[in-house]
Amino acid sequence: MRLLLVEDNPQLAELVQEGLTRQGFAIDRCGSLKEAMAARSAASYDLILLDLGLPDGDGMSLVRELRKGQDSTPILILTARGGLNDRLIGLDGGADDYLVKPFEIAELAARCRALLRRPGASLGVVLQLGNVALDTTTRSVTVNDQRIDVPPREVALLEQLLRRAEQVVRRNQLEESLYSFGEEVTPNALESAVSRLRKRLTAAGANILVRTAHGIGYAIFQQS
Repeated sequence: MRLLLVEDNPQLAELVQEGLTRQGFAIDRCGSLKEAMAARSAASYDLILLDLGLPDGDGMSLVRELRKGQDSTPILILTARGGLNDRLIGLDGGADDYLVKPFEIAELAARCRALLRRPGASLGVVLQLGNVALDTTTRSVTVNDQRIDVPPREVALLEQLLRRAEQVVRRNQLEESLYSFGEEVTPNALESAVSRLRKRLTAAGANILVRTAHGIGYAIFQQS
């Protein structure tokens, strides 16, 4: 899942980015409304994390702009404004959730997953193909009901493939979901991640295959 974090405090932004990356999210950061609109125009995001007090205006103006344009991307406001009236303005203005600073990364991650599980959003609860299941809430992978150890990036890769089982998922779609802007990505990073995931699933006795569509992308199938 790819998230856009709009936060002008660099220390807090770094902490949030590091914490959510460990939870398996790909995070793009920006510190102003102008940068946020540019990022939103350049990429597709599953969720926006939005501070209200930004150097070039109030974050609520971004909420109104997106909703006016029929953009239904979930928006989670992160702000120090904790008053009831502030929360009502945020939620009534088009935001989907409201978290007051300071907060714990674990709660933020849980709220992100909850928003992404809403009808029409990006997450279901459990994705399954053959004897492999991915719980998107706990980010755990099981084979024959036995949990296996899978690093966050490979979990994210498996999730994207399972959501489009038996369909080819293009390389650029996978890379956009797995890696954030500015992250150093080697030319064969995706291939390496796919190779590691294949080996991990095979070792656990999974009855699914990750096939390569040369020059296009990857697809996951259940073995017949």
